Amino acid sequence: MRSLLVVLLLSLAFCSSAFATEVRLSVAASMTDAIKEIVTVYAKKGEDATVLPNFASSGALAKQIVQGAPADIYISANPKWMNYLVENNRVPGKGVGTLAYNTLVFVGPQDLPVSSLKDIATLQRIAIGSPKSVPAGQYAEQALGRAGLLGQIQPKLILAKDVRQALMYADRGEVDGAFVYRTDALLAKRAAILLEVPQRLYDEVTYPIALTTDGAQNPSAIAFFNFLKSGEAAGLLKKHGFVVR
Repeated sequence: MRSLLVVLLLSLAFCSSAFATEVRLSVAASMTDAIKEIVTVYAKKGEDATVLPNFASSGALAKQIVQGAPADIYISANPKWMNYLVENNRVPGKGVGTLAYNTLVFVGPQDLPVSSLKDIATLQRIAIGSPKSVPAGQYAEQALGRAGLLGQIQPKLILAKDVRQALMYADRGEVDGAFVYRTDALLAKRAAILLEVPQRLYDEVTYPIALTTDGAQNPSAIAFFNFLKSGEAAGLLKKHGFVVR
């Protein structure tokens, strides 16, 4: 009986140790390629941790975390959804920082005659991430509103589940164009950047980052979090078009 108890205790200790080496990331979809490369580089360092990224819209991820989905580190594409997690006691407020910055652009076929937001109003099908959960869509809606064009353009909007889907619609020619981040536009195969949306029309695109309350108790998550804030990771983010200050 005693030997069985010892075996059980050792098994529990092993499981606990194995669990602690997992780092669960919830990351805004627009950072997919950059974070994948960072995870690959980190793995080559021989760190005793398995990093498990989950990519989706910032709002969808934040809601999943509040509902109990496992997450050690959360990276949003705007402060709104990070604040949502702080308000719901899933992220310690004092631990929130900024990982990177981005800009909003409009993409479409290279020969599309678009040189201003007013030109976009003449198009028929325009993709954006759903403003209810996708920060890129919220920034686009904000810019159109401040330009006085939202009412005219809104009936033409095709809502995507995240910014990558909006880019895909434009790249496949399923819409006339799409509002996406500059970093996403650089990945397009056919669509080109037609317009840099004036920064004065929307809030600066920031990527808040934080350990969740669970992640703050996970040494492996803390170690990877520190790597994300390192100069090496910053170089990889810049390689993918992000601005790091």
